Order: sequence, then C-alpha cells, then structure tokens
Amino acid sequence: MIARANGHVHHHDFRHPPSRGHFSKLAMMTVDHRRLEEYSGAAILVLCLGIGVLTLLVGVEPFIPVWAWALLLLGCLGSVFLAASGMFARRHQLMLYAAALLSSWALLFTMPHQGMLAVILVVIAAVGSYLLSIPKVLGIVLLNLLALILQQVIHGVDPVESIASTVFYGFIHLAAVFSTYALWRETTLRAELEQKNVELEAAGVLLEHSAKTAERLRIARELHDAIGHQLTVLNLELEAARHRLAARAEVGDVTVHIEQAAEVAKELLADVRATVGELRATEPGDLQAQLERIAGSVPSLEIHVETDAIAAVDDQQGTALVRAAQEIITNTVKHSEARELSLVLTQDASHVILTGTNDGLAPKTVTFGHGLTGLQERVELLGGQLSVTTSPCFTVQVQLPAAGSLSESMLRDEEQASP
Repeated sequence: MIARANGHVHHHDFRHPPSRGHFSKLAMMTVDHRRLEEYSGAAILVLCLGIGVLTLLVGVEPFIPVWAWALLLLGCLGSVFLAASGMFARRHQLMLYAAALLSSWALLFTMPHQGMLAVILVVIAAVGSYLLSIPKVLGIVLLNLLALILQQVIHGVDPVESIASTVFYGFIHLAAVFSTYALWRETTLRAELEQKNVELEAAGVLLEHSAKTAERLRIARELHDAIGHQLTVLNLELEAARHRLAARAEVGDVTVHIEQAAEVAKELLADVRATVGELRATEPGDLQAQLERIAGSVPSLEIHVETDAIAAVDDQQGTALVRAAQEIITNTVKHSEARELSLVLTQDASHVILTGTNDGLAPKTVTFGHGLTGLQERVELLGGQLSVTTSPCFTVQVQLPAAGSLSESMLRDEEQASP
C-alpha cells in the first residue's frame, strides 16, 4: 500500500508501477504467487503447443490436411486460454470450453497415433476445475478416457498397451484435476478472507470514528449550551441597552462602550459557533488514515491512497466515503483480478470526490449487485452521485456535495432570530 497526502495529487500510471520497496513482505509474496500462477498457465499452454508441433514434425501425417490440423490445434489452445482468462461472461466461457474440449477430441481422432496428445486432454480437464463443479469435471475425465480407448481400438493398438495407457492417463487426469481444484479453492478462500478483512477493518474504522464523533458532539453541545446561549442573551441585553440609551439625550461615552462590548460578544459568539462546527466535522486527516487502514488489510493488491487538500466532511459523508472505499476494494478483489488499485480523494468547487481505478479485467457491461446498489442509495440520500465506467480502466467514482460550514449556518439562523 502506498499513501500520499501532501496537498497535491499525482495521478497514478499503471504502466509504470512504483518501487517495490513500498510493499509489505506479505503483499510481495501474494503478488508474486499470483504472477507465478499466470506464468505456470502460460508455460503449460506452450507445452501443449510444443507437443502438437512435435507430433506433426516427427509423427505420421494426420487424416486431414496438415494446415487444417494445425489450425485445429491453435483453435483448441486459444479456446481453452480464453475460457480460463475470465474476460467473458460465464455463458461464453462455457461455450469456449466446450469448443476446446470438442476440438481436443478431434485432434486425437484425426491422428493415427495419440503419442503425447493425451496431455492436451489432461490440461483441458484441469482447466474445467475453474469453470465447473467437480462431478462435472470428473464426467469430462471419464469422456476423455473413453475417447482415448476408442482411438486406440480404432487404430488396432494392443489391448494390454491400451489398458496400461488409459490407466496411466486416468491417474494423470485425476492428479491434474484435483491439484488444480485445490489451487482454485485456495485462491477463492484467500479472496474471501481478504473481503472479510476489508469488512472488519471498515467496521473497526467506523466504530472508532463513531466513538470519536460522539465525544466531539458531546463537547460541542456542552460549549453551545453552556456558553453559546449565555453569550446570545448577553448580546441581546447589550443591544436592548444600546437602544434605550439612544432615546436619551445624555448618552455620553456609555454608548461607545456598550457598542464595543456588543461587538466583542458577537465575535466571541461567532468563535464558539465556529468551534462547534469544527468539532462536528470530520477532519480530512482522519479520513486519510481510515482509507489507509482499510487498504492495508488487502495484501494481494497494491493499493495507492492519494488525497488532495479537502475541506472537512460531516459524519454521514465520512461514513459514506469509507463504505465506498470498502465496496471498491471488495469488488476489485472479487471480480477484476487486478494487481493495482488507486483510491484518489479530491475536492472541486462543489463536490468531494472519491475515485477508485484498477488495472484488472473490465467487463463490457456493468450490472449493479447488492453492494453497488446499496452504495448508490447511500450516496444519493446525501445528494451525491455514483458513476461506473469501464474504459480505459474500470473506475468507480463517488461524488458528494462539499459540506457547508455549520458555524456559518448557525450564525445566519440565530442572527435572523435576533431583533
């Protein structure tokens, strides 16, 4: 996690990440683990491509033209890559996976000898662990083994050799499927744990903030009730005395002193009201620290927290911004497969703006779930707006009206009430 709060926002460029010296050791281990998984998947696909090329170079010719078999191989590997990439909706992922499965069988049956082509079937079955339930994946394993048996029977392979080969690839299938499923479960549980950490951290931040706010409000009420009312009465009494003296001829210097006393009383009353307003407001520094605490609970993401010089926000706005940050982080962990997330808090002439941008996979369309819907309702109740964009990066932006000065509002109301 990286945080800056120096009054100037430096927009983050995901193409040029900052130094890893800013990472915690746990974050570095988690990010490296995710990249290792990606590199391993790429290496397996390259291995499958190599097996196909070697089959064409050193094996017998397929029953179809070589160029058609090569295109079938590329289509098979491309389909399984796209199915596992997470770039498409689930329905399209399943269609791509089915195309990869069928094309792998076609590769097998159009070659006189299976050679190492069964490895491609093993890889496709293992990828199914990311997309299907285990019973369905085991069904695919069974279909693959039946395809291997049928291919060997058609081409007259010795029965003993056929049985031994099928049993061997059966064990390879099961080992690949269950190890891949265990890896997927670990990744899923790690993501769920991080989501719970974000929720707990956000709840702790808001509870602590609530306690501080309650204490500030108590002090503010004490100041307003104990001093503010008395100063208001004093100001009214001085005003009444000045009006009565103005009706007499022998005013002398008394009016001057009364007017000076009234001016001092007004200034003191304004100071008390300003202090009450400040005590009721949430300090920007507090909000910066709260966002940093929530960001620090997610080691799998490099989260940049950047804040501009903003005015104080009230309690409801502060809570809404914390909840918005929580929802942005949770959605990034659950859906985007991102490595980096930027949380930027700024203010323009009329709004306080929280912008969350990640470098993960952006969906073509956005459907609001319970989290985003609840956040939108919370923001709209405060007169704000929630917007989500997917290009060039997935971005969630929350705009809230800049909080007016409570002291100025109180001053206007009480001046209008005074004679």
